[in-house]
Amino acid sequence: MKKGIGKAIVGEWSTKTIVTMAVGAALYGVLMMYGSIPIFSQTNLSTAMIVPVVVGGMYGALPCSLTLLIGNIIADLIGGNGMWFDWSIGNAVLGFFVGLLPVYGAYITEGIFKVKHAVIYAILCIIGNVIAFGLITPIFTYLFYGGELKVTFIMAGFATVGNIAVLLIVGIPVLFLLSKRYASRSNLREE
Repeated sequence: MKKGIGKAIVGEWSTKTIVTMAVGAALYGVLMMYGSIPIFSQTNLSTAMIVPVVVGGMYGALPCSLTLLIGNIIADLIGGNGMWFDWSIGNAVLGFFVGLLPVYGAYITEGIFKVKHAVIYAILCIIGNVIAFGLITPIFTYLFYGGELKVTFIMAGFATVGNIAVLLIVGIPVLFLLSKRYASRSNLREE
């Protein structure tokens, strides 16, 4: 079923969407703190990157973006190391790119996710990470905190590589499995 680009970006909104976003943000925050492997100073390879895959796949770009924004704020609160809104905004931008699935025809909840969608998803995850952490986060680090950009760029580089690894290696199979699950529930087949 084709949807307009605006509707695909804004996503599907209902009580279920709000609840999923709240649970996703809380889970994202907890996994950022406790479900990660440190790879560089304040930068981790995180299982939290599965949250945007599920939220973005089911509800679209804006719900995914807000989930990651709030989830990163929750991680900052749990961590007790201060609020890092530069990284929260970067995560929101990344969530937007991950959640663009319906824009290019990947309707996970309708059982539609093919190899071509996986390729587009992979490209957008790479572009989204580079923009979010190679451009947006350093800009806001400088604007908000007057931070040392060299350190931010190094941290962003490690975050980008780690995020891309999880989003692609784990995320693509998760999207295929979710799509298959929804297809079997609805008995729908794309022709």
